[in-house]
Amino acid sequence: MIKELEKSLKSLGDRNRLRIVNMLKDRAMCVCEITDILKLSQSTVSGHLRILKEAGIVDDTKNGLWVEYHLCRDRQMNEQLLDLAQTIFETDKEMQTERKRASRADRQILCKK
Repeated sequence: MIKELEKSLKSLGDRNRLRIVNMLKDRAMCVCEITDILKLSQSTVSGHLRILKEAGIVDDTKNGLWVEYHLCRDRQMNEQLLDLAQTIFETDKEMQTERKRASRADRQILCKK
């Protein structure tokens, strides 16, 4: 259990990964949507998602042409960590803005660029 906690905390120890977790709070997203909002390269976003997935924070599901990433809330530790993070995200204006942008992101448009 302590190794799982250590891995989870390390995965959340990066601002961009925290930003991704914040955006995935409300809905699953594909890499192109996350890339557009964070203004990071596709490879950088994919790397962050890989780290979060290895830590069990996010998981992915194939949906047609896209791979959708979503938060894993099936582990009690994740639920508690994500609830704590969300409490902090709600006080940060940048996180609030990105979450609003994430709710309006449209992969049908973004992924055709």
